[in-house]
Amino acid sequence: MRVGVLTGGGDCPGLNAVIRAVVRKGVKEYGFEFVGYRDGWRGPLEGQTMELGIEQCRGILPRGGTILGSSRTNPFKLENGVERIKENLAADGVDALVAIGGEDTLGVATKLADLGVDVVGVPKTIDNDLSGTDFTFGFDTAVNIATEAIDRLHTTAESHHRVLVVEVMGRHAGWIALHSGIAGGASMVLIPEQPFDIVDVCNRVETRFTSQYAPIIVVSEGAVPKEGGDMTLASGEVDAFGHVRLGGIGDRLAKEIEERTGKEARAVVLGHIQRGGTPTAFDRWLATRFGLQAIDAVADGDFGKMMALRGTKIERLPLVEGTAELKLVSPEEYAEAAVFFG
Repeated sequence: MRVGVLTGGGDCPGLNAVIRAVVRKGVKEYGFEFVGYRDGWRGPLEGQTMELGIEQCRGILPRGGTILGSSRTNPFKLENGVERIKENLAADGVDALVAIGGEDTLGVATKLADLGVDVVGVPKTIDNDLSGTDFTFGFDTAVNIATEAIDRLHTTAESHHRVLVVEVMGRHAGWIALHSGIAGGASMVLIPEQPFDIVDVCNRVETRFTSQYAPIIVVSEGAVPKEGGDMTLASGEVDAFGHVRLGGIGDRLAKEIEERTGKEARAVVLGHIQRGGTPTAFDRWLATRFGLQAIDAVADGDFGKMMALRGTKIERLPLVEGTAELKLVSPEEYAEAAVFFG
């Protein structure tokens, strides 16, 4: 059997670990051949391939990013996109496809599976917002990076008696902000699921200063205020999946706090740092297990499925279950962190 592998969407720590596990087990245990598709769905769409075997997978376990490259290409938005993918898979002699990606990449995989393409999905996103799995690889790395940044910023905030607003990734789900905020001892965490009251935020800032302790506020990029509750956009452009480019809520919030309280406030935007570089041990472990189970699913002919972590076990779910809805922070989980606000 000849198997194609692609990685789509934003880069994510652990992608190379999945590729390595898929190829190593596929070659050694099943005698499969592999072809790597370059830059997400653009690869099978345009016939862009690279050699993919054990040799190409040596030394990539600790590397961030993806040796296959990535993009946000959506074949369903392009003329004859699906037909071109099917034709190129056939021309390359590919019998099955392993698609590694988040909501958008796996959404395309779901539609292709319905149209007869033999595909298996592996979930990835630093946002941890896919409903089918307890955790996605990349999330732990992002949280660790954000937590380390918060730890370092405490001393600057205290030294200068300054409010520091740390903007982290999280378009619709506040998992990174919540986990890193709790782990880093933030004074407040603001997430998309819970529109914030700027008056309440400023009151808590004032309270924090009365205790001779400078506040650190962690905010997801998709957080919105109750008054004028719109997302803060970096630009009006949208990608192939209809997503606007977010950014700027940190600066917007810092300016409001400074104007309302008279306290000096600065914003720190972590941005792509959160998903770059070496994956944590947990993300390498999870990504490797996903890859091992994904190639087993290919060998079993169990297509149209996605790998999912349930407790400590890797299970197979229908692709549609993993992408049907986003996994959001519940009010109960947010309330746990609220104990430490102010």
